[in-house]
Amino acid sequence: MGIHGVIEFSNRMLIYLLCAAVGWLIITTSLQRQRRRELVRLAWAQFGLVVAEAVLGGLSVLTKLNPFMVAAHFLLAMVFIVVTIRTWERAREGDAEPRPLVPGAIRSLGYALTGVTATLMVVGTAVTGTGPHSGDTGVAARMPFDWDRVAQLHADLVFLVCGLTVALLFVLKAVGGPRAAFRRTVELAVLLVLQAVVGYWQYFTGLPAWLVGIHVTGACLVWIATLRIPFALRERTRAAGSEPVSARPLAGTAQSR
Repeated sequence: MGIHGVIEFSNRMLIYLLCAAVGWLIITTSLQRQRRRELVRLAWAQFGLVVAEAVLGGLSVLTKLNPFMVAAHFLLAMVFIVVTIRTWERAREGDAEPRPLVPGAIRSLGYALTGVTATLMVVGTAVTGTGPHSGDTGVAARMPFDWDRVAQLHADLVFLVCGLTVALLFVLKAVGGPRAAFRRTVELAVLLVLQAVVGYWQYFTGLPAWLVGIHVTGACLVWIATLRIPFALRERTRAAGSEPVSARPLAGTAQSR
């Protein structure tokens, strides 16, 4: 089949494993002794997104990997990640009303970081769709954008995301924020540094196709790390009086003393 055929066939086979995992999630959330409706809804939402992804994947093939279809396919996968991360986090906490662990301004900073990262992902698809690699180097159709300007906008958003991440690290340390939130922000910072290394590597080596794949993988990891931060800025207890680990302040801060 060639390397492209192997990749395509492997992708389709993995869909069956994904469907099995989602099906297992639907069954287990539905049969819980204390059924949690949100988890059931999230499980079915994952099923709907898998079906939608299959449809978009078929349309991408039928349109000969039109870059807009490829971008939509990728962005829908990012929505799927949003739902799976929320499912994971909500399954580990209770259903009490959320209790903030940091001041409102810091929570707003976390939400701003998530929003800018989401914008970065969208612009990133435009960079790929306008550049020489949009899923197949033999496809003539490209997005009708100026590649230099789109790439510059993408770089500007990267710097903004990095700035917000550093700012969040400083304020969490200053106010003695939750350990989990600080740790997750550090994880995001490390991933951003690695992404920057890959990005500059692409720039200085003429954008080889295999590096684009690594960059896309890194983008998914950055998105996951970003989504996990807001959940660590508040808590939802399982029962009255319980206190999750995420509520513990950072060591050495005024709050911990």
